[in-house]
Amino acid sequence: MFVAPGEAAAQASAAARRALALPWALDRCNSTAHTVVGMRTFFRCHNLAVAELATLLRLVESVVLAFIAAAVVIMALSTNLAAQETISLFNANDLTGWTIHGTELWYAEDGELVGESGPDAAYGYLATEASFKDFELTLDFLQEADGNSGVFIRSHVEGTRVSGWQVEVAPPGRHTGGIYESYGRGWLIQPELGKESALRMGEWNTMHIRVVGDRVTTWLNGVEMVDLVDEQIGEAEGHIALQIHDGGGIKVRWRNLRVVVR
Repeated sequence: MFVAPGEAAAQASAAARRALALPWALDRCNSTAHTVVGMRTFFRCHNLAVAELATLLRLVESVVLAFIAAAVVIMALSTNLAAQETISLFNANDLTGWTIHGTELWYAEDGELVGESGPDAAYGYLATEASFKDFELTLDFLQEADGNSGVFIRSHVEGTRVSGWQVEVAPPGRHTGGIYESYGRGWLIQPELGKESALRMGEWNTMHIRVVGDRVTTWLNGVEMVDLVDEQIGEAEGHIALQIHDGGGIKVRWRNLRVVVR
């Protein structure tokens, strides 16, 4: 019999009271064993005592199981919390932990990570050295100039060619929060038109990206933008990367880049 941990203390108290009462009940049984009638009472009394002892043992067992279950839950929660430690991807001083791909400009300034078009006005990427499978990523971005950028998940970069999936960061009306597959299937999902008003161009925005198994969900300033289930994404693992789009004239600031590994 399983008892919820919340009931364990009450049952333990009841078990203690019954255990204390049992010797007294047996003494009363023994005091009756002097006559024939008393013997009958004695046996009935002892049978009741045996039944009471069996009940007591079952009660003790359920209490012990309840405490064991509570200990297992506490250990599981402790393990889960340890596994979900928040990791800061940017130290606010330099690009430690990141790799630059391409000739576009990436640097730390005033505690922020800045990406902007370089002399070649080509694609550029800043990728984490670490790889990630299942995670939740939160970050703030502020678009200056054109502001066409993106956040890649489970990606790999060779030169300036990227494989993976981009959560779009773009000017108004260009599907910020949607998911695009570079050099592959193109747009997998775009936000509903009404949701794009969540973007605050020229101001700080907060993006939240959850990637678990084959499911990706994105939020922009607290508004859920898209929720996608995709088998190919589910099979992948790779780097988190920031993008500068080609064409020149782009500048995006980033801060508070934090990931929780699941």
